Amino acid sequence: MRQHPTPEADALSPVPADLSPVSDALSPVSADLEQLLRTGPFHLALRAALAVRGLPLQRVQHHLADRGVKVGVTSLSYWQQGARRPQRAESLRAVRELEGVLRLPPESLIRLLLRDAGNEPERPTARAYRALVEASGSVERLLSELESPVDGGLHTVGHHERVRIGPGRELVGRDSQHVVRAHRDGIDRYLAVHHGDPGCDPSRVGVRAGQNCRTGRVRWHRETGLIVAELLFDARLRAGDTYFFEYGFEDGTGGPSSEYVRGFSFAGGQYLMQVHFDEAALPVRCRRFTQETAGAPRTARQDLTLSGRHGTVHFVQQGVRPGILGVDWDWE
Repeated sequence: MRQHPTPEADALSPVPADLSPVSDALSPVSADLEQLLRTGPFHLALRAALAVRGLPLQRVQHHLADRGVKVGVTSLSYWQQGARRPQRAESLRAVRELEGVLRLPPESLIRLLLRDAGNEPERPTARAYRALVEASGSVERLLSELESPVDGGLHTVGHHERVRIGPGRELVGRDSQHVVRAHRDGIDRYLAVHHGDPGCDPSRVGVRAGQNCRTGRVRWHRETGLIVAELLFDARLRAGDTYFFEYGFEDGTGGPSSEYVRGFSFAGGQYLMQVHFDEAALPVRCRRFTQETAGAPRTARQDLTLSGRHGTVHFVQQGVRPGILGVDWDWE
């Protein structure tokens, strides 16, 4: 599940010039790639290959186009996140060309697909990572319907977000405790954006206003699973005033979730993300990460250890910068 930011020359060469071969003295990252090409799964091997080569997905798309293969950046993102497996003939051709673009042994990725995917159709099987650009138009339209200024007139001082994953691996909901500071007079609301996992029915997602606010207008877009909710404050703020409020979304309408991502359009204060897993469905591995932009490589990866009887991971980010923060996990 992704939380959108609220108002956040080798064309003919058979081997791309900006791709260097793996050194005989393997780095830890390339050694991981060697292992994953043997053991799989496909999406982790592809993700590691992209990391070794240091190519953004837009460049990969460009190289594939030079080879006569058209594939979208969103599809490439789905594949590397394990949210979709390439199965159709044109998708398999793209994978074979990817092996050349990424300078991998022939049939290495295809072999993993045949072993891992079986006859499963090409469809989202987990929380799909959707680039911010994919749904940004829908976000902007929904925000414009609610007459939102670009930055909302608020600066985040602190934000504690708790994400709840249910026994069916689904995003059950999320809860926020938010402290903001107004940087101009007359601010009396906050617009919260929720982006469900594939299969999410935004018309069934509940908006919950907690302490110091109440629910105003709610707008949603079915195709992208986006909801924008207006939270009305109990007081009108003056420039410099701080305000504490609580809110949440009750979802449970989407398919299996494999990550939670939050985008930030502006710098802010402290952000705490906590992901709580039902004891009947605990992941085998959790990691935090950052991204400068959607489609950029995920960096600052760090394993997170489940704690507590029910399984909870968290991280704290001091001094949030514009960009993306998130946690992803493997179920098996």
